[in-house]
Amino acid sequence: RRFVEVVSTDYVGALLERGRERAAAERLPVAFREADAEALPFPDAGFDVALSTFGVMFTPDQERAAAELARVVRRGGRVGLTNWTPDGFIGQLFKTIGRHVPPPAGVKSPALWGTEARLEELFPGHRIQAAPRVFNLRYRSAAHWLEVFRTWYGPVHRAFAALDAEKGKALESDILALLGRMDRGGGNGLVVPSEYLEVVVTRR
Repeated sequence: RRFVEVVSTDYVGALLERGRERAAAERLPVAFREADAEALPFPDAGFDVALSTFGVMFTPDQERAAAELARVVRRGGRVGLTNWTPDGFIGQLFKTIGRHVPPPAGVKSPALWGTEARLEELFPGHRIQAAPRVFNLRYRSAAHWLEVFRTWYGPVHRAFAALDAEKGKALESDILALLGRMDRGGGNGLVVPSEYLEVVVTRR
């Protein structure tokens, strides 16, 4: 929409197909390419801007993914990120899941990308601007939220897939309790504020 050349990447081909459908519907000339965020198939300094919205934070090798983002952006270019914070709703959801399905050994929490201290480690020597923001998750009910996230949201979907029926019920109960504590809808549907960090990294 801002008259720029855009390349959209993901390692899940089905998501790229959905992106192509949306771009075609809005008549936007977007190129799509399957790619791994830890090994981007682009030359050094090939872009003015790299963006990730709640995406790169889920890579297993955080240092490598951050280095790739910085590598493909020109000097003076920017890396824009939105990352869930550890203390916000999604960060609390990760902690809830972690009590039922321990993360793989050596893999750091994705929510660390939502802290300025971790960003300083991931992008050393670059200028970092970060500001907390809130996105309100809106669903018909807690049960509706659970149905959607259990079906479509990777961390929740994988957690339930790893548990038997009894343990899955325990996880479901804990998630519904978390939703109940954080719901601000006042009985008119589910409204859960979820804090994230809006980040701009300027490459030096």
